[in-house]
Amino acid sequence: MKLALLGLGRMGGNMARRLARAGHEVVAFNRTGQVTTRLAEEQKGIIPVYTVEDAVSQLPSPRIVWLMVPEGKPTQDMMEKVAVLLSPGDILVDGGNSNFRDTMGRKPYLDEKQIHFVDVGTSGGVWGLENGYSMMVGGEKEAVDTITPILQSLAPSADKGWGHVGGNGAGHFTKMVHNGIEYGMMEAYAEGFELLKNQKNWELDLHQLSQIWSHSSVVRSWLLELIGYALEEDQELSKIQGWVADSGEGRWTVFEAINNDVPAPVITAALFRRFDSRQDESYAAKLLAATRNQFGGHAMKMVE
Repeated sequence: MKLALLGLGRMGGNMARRLARAGHEVVAFNRTGQVTTRLAEEQKGIIPVYTVEDAVSQLPSPRIVWLMVPEGKPTQDMMEKVAVLLSPGDILVDGGNSNFRDTMGRKPYLDEKQIHFVDVGTSGGVWGLENGYSMMVGGEKEAVDTITPILQSLAPSADKGWGHVGGNGAGHFTKMVHNGIEYGMMEAYAEGFELLKNQKNWELDLHQLSQIWSHSSVVRSWLLELIGYALEEDQELSKIQGWVADSGEGRWTVFEAINNDVPAPVITAALFRRFDSRQDESYAAKLLAATRNQFGGHAMKMVE
């Protein structure tokens, strides 16, 4: 098939490569033209373009445009720019991890123009090029059926790792929850390995343990494999600062848990732990120390 892929960042660029390797024609656009040029020079089957208008003009009908741009205003702006170039029956795919409420809000605008809309919650990160992507697909069946060959090429295999999960917004909603679960799993691994590292009885090889647990253990997972890769390089993680970002989906998951009266203490705590990591010094911890000193005379560590 022939499609336009707009946004060639870490994930979008690798998706373009995987599709081209599978025999699809990929009309590729990126805001930074040098990125587009390099990708086309590297990978046969990628057609470089330098304007959105040129990307759309090169597509056969029904035209398929796949967006891989940051969520929020960048996605909204790009969607509106593309929509005026498309015709009834064309398909617009948001393959970035947008907020599902934004996705649901965009559907009426595209419905008015009779443009099919598909939202694809995409997981796989930088490993997706070789391993394939896990994709949760939302939208009308007709549009999903049309782009199925593309989804099958991006997935680990044609019948594994992807599925049509519901109407518009369902793809991004399920990916949001997926990321919330991921937050909790990562936090549990982090706490466990910190406990292993700080015990005083043995000099445990944390990389060795990650390898043992990766086979037949009930806690084995791809995340654990990735932990193993990191520990193999440097068990002290000496070059890494303990500053952890969040992409937004963990926050959205917590908001939805509150909105739906669903207890999600592990995911919520994992999100707050990421906030903890960004504080060079905690005012709350200072206040706790001062309060203990006030009522009990407990010692405080003072700044020199």
